[in-house]
Parts: sequence; structure tokens; C-alpha cells
Amino acid sequence: SLPAKLINGGIAGLIGVTCVFPIDLAKTRLQNQQNGQRMYTSLSDCLIKTIRSEGYFGMYRGAAVNLTLVTPEKAIKLAANDFFRHHLSKDGKKLTLLKEMLAGCGAGTCQVIVTTPMEMLKIQLQDAGRLAAQKKLMAAQAQISSSPAAAAAEAAAEAAAERRPTATQITRELLRSKGIAGLYKGLGATLLRDVPFSIVYFPLFANLNKLGQKDPNVKAPFYVSFLSGCVAGSTAAVAVNPCDVIKTRLQSLQRGVNEDTYSGILDCTKKIWQREGPTAFFKGAYCRALVIAPLFGIAQVVYFVGIAEFLLDTLAKHRA
Repeated sequence: SLPAKLINGGIAGLIGVTCVFPIDLAKTRLQNQQNGQRMYTSLSDCLIKTIRSEGYFGMYRGAAVNLTLVTPEKAIKLAANDFFRHHLSKDGKKLTLLKEMLAGCGAGTCQVIVTTPMEMLKIQLQDAGRLAAQKKLMAAQAQISSSPAAAAAEAAAEAAAERRPTATQITRELLRSKGIAGLYKGLGATLLRDVPFSIVYFPLFANLNKLGQKDPNVKAPFYVSFLSGCVAGSTAAVAVNPCDVIKTRLQSLQRGVNEDTYSGILDCTKKIWQREGPTAFFKGAYCRALVIAPLFGIAQVVYFVGIAEFLLDTLAKHRA
């Protein structure tokens, strides 16, 4: 049933995000840093420096936004894919690859209603630590000349580091200055990432999962669903990583010193290609694969186990 699909999707999202959020934070920071302003060299370097400067919970900056919105986001994505697959297979025949891709396309299009504002807020909170660390580093370098101006610069940097924005403050400011459109900045780039992702992920998962089915009428073992979700998720994540880099850059409201600003998708693509080279489009690709693989593996296992069906049945029996 639809309620069961929504609950399953929500539970899967909550479990998955809690497990992999620190890696997602590292991905955002690695993607946002530009040539000449590098604070981190790798995933492990980013996480170690984050813990040192911001504490353990610094790795979870922005997690509250994700945990709040990931339930409707994952629920819409998974339920929409099932909805489109159901209506595309009304004749009872096996779905063709094209129809599976169309179902994935529909799911990816539906989810951006929630994904865009969620990503918009999450990126500001995740990247705030990188910008604060960069300001502190510049202030420390300026302090070498012990002038009053250098001391003032250091004090300003430390004050800025302490005044990190909250999701509520960012939301209010965006709504006040730009209206609802402010929360949907980067909508085109989000579609450019999520629609191809779903087109690749859902057909690949369905076909990999079928390989573990001994009987077409019996579900594949849970470990097959988990591995299929991991492989399909990581493959799709790496395939669309260039779009994810562009989306992250466009949705970042604050920039570090001497970092580029962008007017749109084409401008962002051109500047990254010219100033950082084609490899820049795959910044954080392995981080994104590490995030998406368990996230979707867990999601498919939750679907397989049918936690929502159990809860709904228990509730119905209790009422009876």
C-alpha cells in the first residue's frame, strides 16, 4: 500500500543518513574547495580536521535538515518509482528497459520538490566549517606582522567562525529576500543530477535483484537486495557526479577568498573546466559512492523486510 511505501522509504532514509552523513559532509567540502584554496586533501584528512576543529558533532552539521526532510524525499522517490512501474506494466508484461528508465525518470522528477530545498540548506551548514577554517588560517598568516590591523583581522575571523548560521536563519533570510524561489536555487542542476541518477539506478537495481531470484514470484534474499542497492547506487552516483559538483557549487551562497561565483549551469561548467580541469568534475566521487551505496542498500533491505507492513498490521490488530 502507499502508506507502507511511504513509511518504508522514510525509515530507510533516517537509518541511511545517520550512518553515512559524515562522508556526505566531506563530499560537500571537497567539491566546494577550489584551486589555491584547498583545506583538505582527502576524505580522511577532511574528517580528521573537522573533528579537531569542530568536535565529533561537527561531522553532523546539517544532519538535522537531512533527517527532517529525508523521510519525505526518500518516500517520494521510492513510492513514485513503484507507482510509475505499476502503471507502465498494466498489460501484465515484463517492463522493458525503456519503461524502467521512464519510471526512474518520473521518480527523479518528483523527488526534487523536497530534494532541492533540503540540499540547499544542508550545503550551507556543511560548508560553514570549511569557510571558517579558511578565515582562521588567513588570520593566523596575517598575524605574522603583529600590527593592530592583523590582530583585528584575526578577531574578526574568530568571531565569524563562532557565528555560524542555523537552518532556520538561512530559511528566513532566503524567504525574506527572494521568496520561495530562494529555497529552490539550483533546481535545474538538481534535476540534471537526480533524473539521470534515477534513470540509471532503478533499472540497474531491478535487473541485479532479479539475478538473485530463484523464482520470479518469490522475493530475492535480503542480502541480494542489499548488494544490488549498493552496486546500483554507487554506479549511478559516480555516473552523475559532474552534475553533483555543479549543483553543489551553484547552491553555495558563501564563497571562500578568491573563489569563483557562477551565474548558471553553463557558466559554472565553463569555469570549472577552464580553471580546474576536467578532473574537478569528479571531486568527491568516491565519497558520494560511499554515501549512496549503503544508503540505497539499506533502503532496499527496509523495503524487503517490510517494516511498515508489520507496523500497520500491528496497529490494525490493536484497533480491532
